[in-house]
Amino acid sequence: MSDLFLGIIAISVLVMALIQVGALLAAFRVAKRVEEVSRRIETDIKPLITNLTDVTTELSRTAAMATRQVERVDQLFGDMASRVDQTLAAAQQFVRGPAKNGLAILSGVQAAVSAIKGIREASRRRRKVTPGVEDDSLFIG
Repeated sequence: MSDLFLGIIAISVLVMALIQVGALLAAFRVAKRVEEVSRRIETDIKPLITNLTDVTTELSRTAAMATRQVERVDQLFGDMASRVDQTLAAAQQFVRGPAKNGLAILSGVQAAVSAIKGIREASRRRRKVTPGVEDDSLFIG
């Protein structure tokens, strides 16, 4: 009987050893698969990360260029607004000067016409006052 027990123990130890060897082989296979997946992910993701880095760099450069362009446009509109103001001021000065001169000339003409009318009316009054004076003596010309 002790030989029987020894045989059962030997077979049990052999089965346990085979199970442990099977488990080790399965663990090695799983480790290889994990390593393969890791390499595949690394090779697939590395170009993506590089592309994302390039895109980010390009976006940063584009944003900087856009900022510079906006600043230039702002400066351009500021300069243009000040030039328009200067032009309008010069136009006002130009219009005011001749307009004042024109109004002065017009006032002078009106004063001359009024003076001539005043002289005519004064001469008419004199005619009415002095009936013996001839018309030819009053004629200026």
